[in-house]
Amino acid sequence: MEVDIFKEILVPVVGGLGIFLLGLEFMDTGIQALSVNKMRAWLAKIAGTPVKGVMAGTVITGVIQSSTAMTVMTVGLVNAGVLNLRSAISVIMGANVGTTLGNGLIALPLGPIGLLFSGIFACVYCFARQDKTRNIALASMGFSLIFYGLNLMTGGLKPLRNMPEVMAVLQRLDSSNIVDVVSCALIAALITAMIHSSSATIGIVMGLGASGVLPWQTAIAFAIGADLGTTVTSWIASLNLSKNAKRTTYAHIAFNFIGVLVVLMLFFPAIRVLGWGLGLFGIDPAAPTVVDGQQTFPMVPVAVGVFSIIFNIFNVLIMFPFIGTFERVLSKVGVDENVPEEYAVPRFLDPKAVDDHPRAVAGVLAETRRQLQAGTAFLDIARGRPGAPVELEEHAEAVDSLSREIRAYCAHLFRDDLDRGQNDLVASLIEEVDFTSALSEQLHQVARRADREEFSPASQVFLEESLDALDAHLRRIVAVDDASAAVPQEMREEKDVLELRERIVSSPSLPAGERGALVALLGSVERAQQLVERIEVERASVDRGTIGVVEPVASA
Repeated sequence: MEVDIFKEILVPVVGGLGIFLLGLEFMDTGIQALSVNKMRAWLAKIAGTPVKGVMAGTVITGVIQSSTAMTVMTVGLVNAGVLNLRSAISVIMGANVGTTLGNGLIALPLGPIGLLFSGIFACVYCFARQDKTRNIALASMGFSLIFYGLNLMTGGLKPLRNMPEVMAVLQRLDSSNIVDVVSCALIAALITAMIHSSSATIGIVMGLGASGVLPWQTAIAFAIGADLGTTVTSWIASLNLSKNAKRTTYAHIAFNFIGVLVVLMLFFPAIRVLGWGLGLFGIDPAAPTVVDGQQTFPMVPVAVGVFSIIFNIFNVLIMFPFIGTFERVLSKVGVDENVPEEYAVPRFLDPKAVDDHPRAVAGVLAETRRQLQAGTAFLDIARGRPGAPVELEEHAEAVDSLSREIRAYCAHLFRDDLDRGQNDLVASLIEEVDFTSALSEQLHQVARRADREEFSPASQVFLEESLDALDAHLRRIVAVDDASAAVPQEMREEKDVLELRERIVSSPSLPAGERGALVALLGSVERAQQLVERIEVERASVDRGTIGVVEPVASA
C-alpha cells in the first residue's frame, strides 16, 4: 500500500506540530498575563535559601509551564540584583523539576477531547469581556490544543512504519548501545535548541513513540537531550547582561549537562528500573493497542513523562548538596579588574540593617554616592574615554535599576519609633535619590546625543565646552564629601549656558543640523546643572554630620 506523503504525513505532522507549539504559546501567554508579575515578586521574596529556591522554581515553573521563561526570569532578577547567585542556582534546579510536571500531563491520552475543549474555550475567549476571563480561556485553550496537536502528530507519524527507507534510518538510532543513546540525546538537544522548547521536543518524541516509529527505550533516549538543548535560550538571554546573570546561565548549562551525563551513564539500569516500576501498575509501554485497524502504543508517552520527572528530581537530589561549590566556582568566572563596575547591583544596602537606623542611613548615603558616580560615567561615554562603559543603553538600564533599588530600600526606613529629625533625614535621602535619578537621565540624554550625532570639528569645540561646563558643575557634588558647605550659584551658571547657546545659534560655521543637535544637548546640560543645584540644597536641608561609614555588603 503506497503512502501519500503529503496528505497522510506532512499535513498532520506539520499541522499537529504547529497546533502543539501554538497551544504552548497560548498557554504560556495566558498564564503569564494572569500571574507572571505576582510570580516574579513572589520569587524575589521567597527564594532566599537554596531549599526555598528549589521549591519556588518548581512551583512557579509548574504553574507557568515554561522552564525557559522561568530561567530567563531568574537571569533578569539576578541582573537587577534581586537574587544572588546561590539562590538563582537553586531556582533553576527547581525549574527543571517544574517543567516535567507539564510533560506528565502531556502524556495523558486526551487528544480527541482536546479539540472539543479548545473550541469551547475559544468561544469563551472571543465573547468574554473581562481580561481575566479571556486570559484564563486563552491558557485553557492552549492547554487543550497541546493534546490535539500531539494527537495529530501521532496519527501523521504512523504511516512512517510502512516506509522502509525511513524506518531503516530511524532503526540505526536505537538504544541498544551507549553510542546510539548519546546520538539520540544530541539530536534531541539540537532540535530543542532550534525550536527553543523542550516541551515541544518531548511532544514530538512522544508522538514518534506512540505511533510505533520509535521503541519506548529509544524515545526516552531522545527525551534526555531535550534538557540539554533548552539551555541555549537562557544563554542567548544573558549575552548583554551582568556577569552574575551570565554566571546564572552557566549554572543552568552546567546543571543540565552534568545531569545528562549522569543519566546517560545510568541509562540501561534506569530503563530496567522504569520498566519494573511501570509493571507494578500494569503498564507495559511496548504493548500495542489497535485503533482504527492500526497499532498504537499509548503507554510510550506515559513512560517518557514518568522518566522525565524522575530524571530531573534525581538530578536535583544528587547536585543540591553542591550548590555552594557551584557558586564558588562560578563566582570566579569572568573576573576582570579592568571591567567597569556593575552598577545594577547595590553594594551597601543590607536588608538586615533596615531596623538599625544609623547603619541603614549610612548604607543609603554610600549607595547614593555610587548612583551619582554611575551617572557621571555618562560623561565618560560622551567623551569616549578609556574605561567608560561600552554599551550606553545597558549602562542606562543598570543605573535605573540601582535607583529603583535605593528607593525601594528607603521606603522601609520610615518608622513610628524614630524622632522627627531621623524621619526628616530619611525623607531628605529619598529626595536626593529622586533628584540624582533625574540627573542621571539628563546625563544619559547628553551621552546619547553626543554618541549618535556626527559632529564637525567646529561643532566638536562647542560640544567639549558644553561637557566641560557640566563636568565642572558635577564636581561640586561628586568631589566634595561635605557638599552642604557648597553655595548654589544659579545665576552665574545660567548666564554661562545662555552665553554658550547664543554663540552656537549665531555661529555661521556650524551646519544647521549640528546646530540644532547642540542646542538640544545644551538643554539637557542646563537641566542637569539645575538638578545639581537641587541636590546641593537638599543636602544642606538636614544635618548629616552624624552619618557614619558603612562597608559593602558581602555577597550571600
